[in-house]
Amino acid sequence: MSIDAPTDRQGQILRVIRNWIADQGERPSIRQIGDRVGLSSSSSVAYQLDRLEDRRLISRTGRRWRSCQLGT
Repeated sequence: MSIDAPTDRQGQILRVIRNWIADQGERPSIRQIGDRVGLSSSSSVAYQLDRLEDRRLISRTGRRWRSCQLGT
């Protein structure tokens, strides 16, 4: 696996974020992401978001994940 390749779960999360922004015009909360990908723990979602940020697939402009931006 390439270091830049997301896991299946991370790919699901990226799709949720992308689709949510397209449909709602805003970024989803951690709980909303978890509901869509089947993760009941917000810390599990935050962990996956941290890994996506490490891989530069998303970034935050603030401390909260609602401020995240999708990478290129």
